[in-house]
Amino acid sequence: MRKVATIALGVVFALSLGGAAAAEEPEFLAVSLGAFDMNDDETSAEARIEYRSDWRRWLVAPMVGLMVNSDGGVYGYGGLYLDVFLGRRLVITPNFAIGGYAEGAGKDLGSILEFRSGVEIAYRFDNRARLGVAFQHISNAGIDDTNPGAESLVITYAIPLSGPSR
Repeated sequence: MRKVATIALGVVFALSLGGAAAAEEPEFLAVSLGAFDMNDDETSAEARIEYRSDWRRWLVAPMVGLMVNSDGGVYGYGGLYLDVFLGRRLVITPNFAIGGYAEGAGKDLGSILEFRSGVEIAYRFDNRARLGVAFQHISNAGIDDTNPGAESLVITYAIPLSGPSR
């Protein structure tokens, strides 16, 4: 419940800031590298690729992605994100996704169905590309008896795929 409240508060905060800049942002292909299950003794490497659409409704846009870790874990997901601009260069992007997880030889998260919530803080270049750091939490939200969750910390480079949406 605390996570839902945090996300809702983030949305309210974002809506109170200028949404015009987000409405002008292009679609992105984001590539990430970092650590999966970073709060555990068995941390593994993580790589992620994510498509972020420039289609927005109420400042929120869809995304889809695929995450793999060095233990053979795979997580395919779809969700929503919101760009919050603090000036022209700094972008905070809260996001939420739902997807399917296969553990491989890695951590058992308790369920195939997993939810991911997170936030990215990025620097926006003149060409609209972004370089940032993202923190995410994956969990099955208690739909299974086993729900250890996992946290990821990654460096992300988001490449603009088009000009700004109209």
